[in-house]
Formats: sequence, C-alpha cells, structure tokens
Amino acid sequence: MRPVDQFPPIVMTATDHDRLSTLVEAVSDKQPDVYEYLTAELDRAAVINGNEIALAVVTMGARVTFRDEVSGQERTVTLVYPHDADLAAGRVSVLTPIGAALIGVAEGQSIAWYTRAGEMKTLTILAVERPTEDQGAVAA
Repeated sequence: MRPVDQFPPIVMTATDHDRLSTLVEAVSDKQPDVYEYLTAELDRAAVINGNEIALAVVTMGARVTFRDEVSGQERTVTLVYPHDADLAAGRVSVLTPIGAALIGVAEGQSIAWYTRAGEMKTLTILAVERPTEDQGAVAA
C-alpha cells in the first residue's frame, strides 16, 4: 500500500463512516485486502454531518461516473452495500477494491487503487449523482 499522502483528501458522512466501520470489521478475516484498504480510508476520512457534505462527494448510494486513466474507458456505477451489489446492473459493492476507492472522493479528484490481481489503476471522478435522501447536501 502507498503512503497516505499520495491519496486525495476524502470526506464521509457520519452515517456512512459508522456503517462502514461496522461492515469492515465483519469482513476482516474473509477479505483482508479490502479490510486493510477500507480501514485506511476510514481512518483518514474527514467525517461530517450528512447535511454538510458537498453534492460532488461520493457517498453510499451515489451514482458515479469515472474514467480509468490507463484505458481511457468511462464507466457509471452506483456504490452500494454488499447485499445490494449487482455488477450486471452497475451496482458495485463498497467491499470491492474499486468500491472502497470510490467512497469519499469528489468530482475532479483522481485516486490510485489496486485490483485483486495487484494491478495499480487510477480513476478520475467525472460526475456524482447523489441519492434523493441526500438532496439537502450543499453544492460544491
């Protein structure tokens, strides 16, 4: 894993942070790679109230368009909890390497992450569409 200072700053709602902290502990033995990465993300995240988070920040349930900086391919997914994951429907679990990389990142930011095969990828967030219950969030 790379030093934390090479990651962009991230922000999470207190609700997402609490739920993800509980979830990540439950998978520590089953998915140690995701556990390590997501724990580091949780530790470095600025945690704020849900009504204070900018609309441009990826939260749970957000629809995210991003670009793979190596291939140039753009993809749109919805970040979900594991029980709602469905790759065919574009719903990516936060307990996947890419899902863990997306949480808390804002439009215009890039983040490097590692695939399960150990390949480093960089993605750039192009657009974030938040779920309707977060519409009270402030504009970026």
